[in-house]
Amino acid sequence: MFGNWSTAFRRFSDWRKADVFKRIFDALSDEPDMEYAMIDATIVKVHRHGQGAKGGLRARPLVATKAV
Repeated sequence: MFGNWSTAFRRFSDWRKADVFKRIFDALSDEPDMEYAMIDATIVKVHRHGQGAKGGLRARPLVATKAV
């Protein structure tokens, strides 16, 4: 997904040492535009049968039907 783990870690480490993350944060939080402020508290739950609880997700045998 991100390639070799050591390459990703090395880049992260280099950015941390160069204060890249601090500069990004400072640039984004310098003068916030408060016209839109949104908080997302969306929660999506799966029914217990969809999670594989007892009685759910059972493999059902295929029933062969005869052609008449």
